[in-house]
Amino acid sequence: MKILIIEPFCSGSHKAWAEGYAHSSSHTVEIISLPGRFWKWRMHGGAVTLAKRFHKLRFQPDLILATDMLNLPVFQSLVKTKCPLHIYFHENQFTYPWSPMDEDVELQRDKHYGFINYSSALCADHVYFNSKFHLDSFFTGLEDFLRQFPDYREIQNIERIREKSSVLHLGMDLKKFDDYKTKEQLQDPPLILWNHRWEHDKNPETFINALEKLSKNGLEFQLAVLGQEFKKELPCFTQARKSLKKHIVQFGYAKTFENYAKWLWKADILPVTSNQDFFGGSIMEAVYCKTIPLLPRRLTYPELFQVDDDPQLFYENESSLLKEITVALQNISELRNNHYQKIAEKYDWSNMVKKYDVEFDKHVISIA
Repeated sequence: MKILIIEPFCSGSHKAWAEGYAHSSSHTVEIISLPGRFWKWRMHGGAVTLAKRFHKLRFQPDLILATDMLNLPVFQSLVKTKCPLHIYFHENQFTYPWSPMDEDVELQRDKHYGFINYSSALCADHVYFNSKFHLDSFFTGLEDFLRQFPDYREIQNIERIREKSSVLHLGMDLKKFDDYKTKEQLQDPPLILWNHRWEHDKNPETFINALEKLSKNGLEFQLAVLGQEFKKELPCFTQARKSLKKHIVQFGYAKTFENYAKWLWKADILPVTSNQDFFGGSIMEAVYCKTIPLLPRRLTYPELFQVDDDPQLFYENESSLLKEITVALQNISELRNNHYQKIAEKYDWSNMVKKYDVEFDKHVISIA
């Protein structure tokens, strides 16, 4: 079978997912994409450029797999293909938290992007979400979104989309970290890790506030702050450079994968404070490298990490987060030999690719 992946925002986890599946699949998979920048323009205009590129392909797909950044109705109107159109939601614009500094929120233009997600899901033959939490939050957010409009809300379309939706967890190339495994993980004092984007939805304020309290309480630890930086640094990171200076061993984006991987293998504890996460790829990377995650009991984490099996990984609020980090620091020798890597291994492409191939086979065969 021939599959065409269409990715208007080809960078970061979107790029890794598309290329990972293309490399791992037993099917022939091609990708057409645009660079991962100007995300709003990609959602508005990317479909036009990608339709133009589609017409130049010599590759005739049996199935098209687009992602949530594509305006699928516009694309379909331009290419008029008869092959199945599926869409994979890495995130959605109903429940993704907007920065209060974004001018589109103030000018009430932010609803445009939610409508692109809505119409694309309507247009698709099948809709995939990277977690059950994401699926559920999408439909809750969609109903709230549609009820904002004055009339002809077409609420019944929610059930139409739900009937053709399913969960297909993110596939990841985790085994590539194996080449950089080091013995340096067993170090003292323990190394606390941040490996997320430096953005407000990851809630770095709570993370940094907890570490400042640990420092004032006299606890010893090292700190490595990785993740993607942006032109405007959030004030809490500027503050942390000073308040946590004596603990910092790395503060800034790891410019090579080798450097990034080595830091993950060195790390001991990953306190997660995100306000939004539809899957948690950076967390799975750290957990695969045997870093201990401390997770809020919300979002997608109870689903992926099975809260009933490992309740010690979860905290309820900021005060309990501080307590759990303290306990982890004080008992790090026992905790370093943990089984959590097996949780992450499930999402490596070596275990996920067959699920993807079978899923897509099923839909193509059903219309043959």
